[in-house]
Amino acid sequence: MSSAQRAALSPEVSPGVSPQRAAAVGVQLALDEIGTPLSDVTFVVVDLETTGGSPADSAITEIGAVKVRGGVVLGEFQTLVDPGGPVPPYIQVLTGITTTMLVGAPRIEEVLPAFLEFSRGTVLVAHNAPFDVGFLKASAAATGHAWPGNQVVDTVRLARRVVTRDEAPNHKLSSLAALFGAAVTPNHRALSDARATVDVLHALLGRLAPLGVTHLEDLATATDPVPADVRRKRNLADHLPDAPGVYLFRGPRDEVLYVGTSTTSLRRRVRSYFTSAEKRGRIVEMVRIAERVDPVVCATPLEARVRELRLIAEHSPRYNRRSRFPDRMPWVRLTVEPYPRLSVVREVREDLGTAYLGPFGTAAAAALAVDALHETFEIRQCSRRLPLVAAHGASACVLADMGRCPAPCTDATVMQRYDEVTARVRAAMLGDPAPVVAALAERIQVLVDQQRFEEAATVRDRLAAFLRGAARAQRSTPLARCTELVAAGRTDDGGWEIALVRHGRLAGTARVDRRTDPRAAVETLRATAEHVPAPVAPATAAHPEETELVLAWLARPGVRVVDVDESWAMPVRSAAAHADAATAVAEHARAVTGDLAFVEGRRDVPVVEMGRRVPASSRMDVPRTA
Repeated sequence: MSSAQRAALSPEVSPGVSPQRAAAVGVQLALDEIGTPLSDVTFVVVDLETTGGSPADSAITEIGAVKVRGGVVLGEFQTLVDPGGPVPPYIQVLTGITTTMLVGAPRIEEVLPAFLEFSRGTVLVAHNAPFDVGFLKASAAATGHAWPGNQVVDTVRLARRVVTRDEAPNHKLSSLAALFGAAVTPNHRALSDARATVDVLHALLGRLAPLGVTHLEDLATATDPVPADVRRKRNLADHLPDAPGVYLFRGPRDEVLYVGTSTTSLRRRVRSYFTSAEKRGRIVEMVRIAERVDPVVCATPLEARVRELRLIAEHSPRYNRRSRFPDRMPWVRLTVEPYPRLSVVREVREDLGTAYLGPFGTAAAAALAVDALHETFEIRQCSRRLPLVAAHGASACVLADMGRCPAPCTDATVMQRYDEVTARVRAAMLGDPAPVVAALAERIQVLVDQQRFEEAATVRDRLAAFLRGAARAQRSTPLARCTELVAAGRTDDGGWEIALVRHGRLAGTARVDRRTDPRAAVETLRATAEHVPAPVAPATAAHPEETELVLAWLARPGVRVVDVDESWAMPVRSAAAHADAATAVAEHARAVTGDLAFVEGRRDVPVVEMGRRVPASSRMDVPRTA
């Protein structure tokens, strides 16, 4: 065995050599936490001889296998197999196995259980593995044996990665055995070919070691078409823990290039960036620049997702495309003035009588929601502030002539009627969106009947934007007003994930195993959790996406509310009850035709709180429909 092969299979590192230095010189790192070293992997190198090229119409005539670990042969397996028919002449010439030789040999149903036991818990290796493994799987299916699902390594694919045409004319086993000086010459007999493949495997692993393929996890992706400079950086993941959390790729000036999260294992997630699984060009560019990866271990997957959002907002990494500027997300506001109007704003203010939709991802989406309300209600669209009493000689805009504005700028007698319109707008924004759904659904139907499909799609987009914005505000408002909410969800191992939420912000998390009383963890969490000042509802004290993550987690099956200081509820008949615009339009159509019953104008509609009926004393009033 060559020195390179021994380096690939040796688990030792010279004393005093740092992991970074060891990786730079292509030496196997002696760190148990970074994976399974190839020296600890048990391989079973197998070769088959058959009566043809397809398991559909051919059968196995010989099985040969060598079990090896750390360069040491642990055992061999060899047997002829009765294929149940004659061996074709050309196969006899190729392999030297004749029909006469197979008389009295065991059938595959006798041989296969012994081979499966021999290879149990190992990594299967074959030259042109799809051929050999394909026959073995077909035989297992035919004889009623479950295929154990061993990891498979194909030495042909490994050779294509590191053996050039200048070295060997092709990647056949005979060519590679000659190139690497295998102790056994392949001769189309199963055990001889398996022994030759063992030497070829060790030689290929020796060539792959300087490329960072030193562990079993590396070997699984060794044949991926990954640039060499990217693969060499796999050592950046070596020190990461096998736990949920957030990782930060940092550049040469210690700047944060990219922030990501893993809800299971930081090490495995970061390793994927150095394989062919990563196909995003900008991320490959980022990996080439990165010089280290910093982990932030989190107690729960929810904490990991939340911390990712916060770190993106804090560092604004250039390679992240998620929202980095939550303060720029627009809202739709019903103003507080003598004649209120709708406007797009960047912050939520505490004004008595106002109402908000949002936040929206873009100003264009907010504008669509405004258009939906303007198309439903005769609320003024001008942006100037109007006096309580119209000025003498004031003139109305063209919208008043079209009947789409009550023109309070010219007629003070419309004040009472305008107040009624404003109340209906506020009710649609804060509660039941039925008036907006009805108006836009009827408009869509008219446009469809006239085959004006593009205009109908625009109206649909307006309704969708309104429903999204209204639902988001209605869902976040109760949580924003909630000073403290404690919830717990079961983990797969029978323990608990505990989350403490204050004003819509994740203030603390904890995880306890099934043998630990979670009540003590709850009290500790309350004492140590982040202090969160009260925001102005419907804005929460967190990034809007963080609040959505918290709400989604609270809605998961099995999550229980441990304690809540105020009523956390919302009316059933709200925008959040509509899945999307298309569903809302369809439900409206069924209601019009009598297929769906709606209860109009009731204040005794039950309220949903975490799937339970809330006492009447805790219910939020449901606004009357316009």
